[in-house]
Amino acid sequence: MSKSKLRSKILNFRKKNSQKKLSLDPVKIYRFLKTNKINFKNVGGYYPCNNEIDDLDILKFLRNKKTNISLPIIRDKNQMDFFEWTSKDPLKINKYGIVEPISSKKIFPDVIFVPLVAYDNDLNRLGYGGGFYDRYLEKISKIKKIFKIGLGFSYQEIKKIPINKYDKKLDLIVTEKKIIQ
Repeated sequence: MSKSKLRSKILNFRKKNSQKKLSLDPVKIYRFLKTNKINFKNVGGYYPCNNEIDDLDILKFLRNKKTNISLPIIRDKNQMDFFEWTSKDPLKINKYGIVEPISSKKIFPDVIFVPLVAYDNDLNRLGYGGGFYDRYLEKISKIKKIFKIGLGFSYQEIKKIPINKYDKKLDLIVTEKKIIQ
């Protein structure tokens, strides 16, 4: 099945299941980061939309642990960067309908939470098709090491994600039921 057909099928399924209040355990993610000695001084998250799994509780929990939180702002030519954000800061809606911070303080995350449409047990991710995260991960990997955590629902798992040379593998996938590493 092509990426676009797969994407469409899973997004429709996710929309139908959006009334289910599934969530991730912030403590479990925090313990994983601490136990594995992963630097999480600066964390890049996302503001959930389109029935994505909500990461705001995790971001709030980590903020209370003195972590700097940032959200992406989409730039020209499908580029994006992460900018500081707290839950008290104002947000705006960009041309794609995605909520972004208004901050001008750029952050280079140590850990990034990546939304996904689908994933497999090999830590491959299917995104929305714009390549924003793949391009960002390529760019930041030249600056620093970043730990990539995909967040999703257990029902988004498929046997094998079709990948190409531009797709970036994740380091970890967290769902409401399990952690894949």
